[in-house]
Amino acid sequence: MYFDWTYVFFVLPTLLLAIWAQYNVRSTYSKYAAQPNFARLTGREAAQLVLMRHGITDVNIRCIDGDALTNYFDPRTNEIVLSRSVYDSTSVSAIGIAAHEAGHAVQYAQNYGPIKVRAAIIPVTQIGSNLAFPLVILGIILSFYPLIYAGLLLFGTVVIFQLITLPVEYNASSRALESLQGLARFSPEDLGGVSSVLRAAALTYLAALAVSVGNMARLITLANRRRK
Repeated sequence: MYFDWTYVFFVLPTLLLAIWAQYNVRSTYSKYAAQPNFARLTGREAAQLVLMRHGITDVNIRCIDGDALTNYFDPRTNEIVLSRSVYDSTSVSAIGIAAHEAGHAVQYAQNYGPIKVRAAIIPVTQIGSNLAFPLVILGIILSFYPLIYAGLLLFGTVVIFQLITLPVEYNASSRALESLQGLARFSPEDLGGVSSVLRAAALTYLAALAVSVGNMARLITLANRRRK
């Protein structure tokens, strides 16, 4: 039986990091989901206040059913989409998550460069994530190096996407926290909890980058090993 040491060396540690990051964000969310904020504002109201603080009046805030962590800003429809447990909740977790998504809306309104770049390369990264591995493996089997290089190039766009995502997400969280601090309606405990929730969420993006880099290193190693 063939033992693929490249998977154990490059990929497995990053997958364990990603699993821990997901556990950490859910446990942190659960902890502060049980803590109401001092002002008793809902997630929707917190997002609205962040938008108003930046003079943004044309962004809709919509509620959907689904996982508590399924929340996003959709630039195509110019709306913030919040899960019901965030939209209606007065918890510290809810205001942190809602404010973060409002931070993305602010980024678009202020033409924040990295988020525009990230949005532009999404179609290419979707192709890369689906085709990179098959192309590299097929290229190795056929000893056809143009296929290998094409696969590596495509997967490189996935790594770039994850790399750009880091400053985008950290910046949105920074905007969210600064906006909530500027409102003077939340206690220090509220803001500390929001900071913890946002840091935990940010770690998931760092873990995603690590997984991408690990897979890229594995593909390069497999390709180079075939050349010898």
